[in-house]
Amino acid sequence: MSTVADKLAKKSTRKTSAKQVRLRLVYIDFWSAVKLSFLAAVALAIVTIVSYLLVYVVVRTTGVIHSIDELFQSISDGGVSIETYIGFPQVMAFAAVVAILNLIVVTVLGAVVAGIYNLAVKITGGLLVGFTSN
Repeated sequence: MSTVADKLAKKSTRKTSAKQVRLRLVYIDFWSAVKLSFLAAVALAIVTIVSYLLVYVVVRTTGVIHSIDELFQSISDGGVSIETYIGFPQVMAFAAVVAILNLIVVTVLGAVVAGIYNLAVKITGGLLVGFTSN
């Protein structure tokens, strides 16, 4: 004699079949890849500038720059001071230049990778991706 609770328990223990869809990626839109790589490059540029700032603050606070400056002045008879060349404005200007160059390189690299993938799809047929619904 099965009760309603037994019937419901049997229904709930039954596995539901997950539907699987297999799709093939055969094209990457060039402008979408450029826009996405530009956004990634902007994030990388921000991280670069902040990391240069943090490294400069730590090195300046610990006195490493001053120690190196004293060593360099003792070697060069006090003629040139490194602290005039390694100041906050110089470090941030260098960080900005590096960030802008990274921005250009990463954006172009994203476009090149999208173009190469679109050419390789003609030979390989694309990337097969599977999706399931759980």
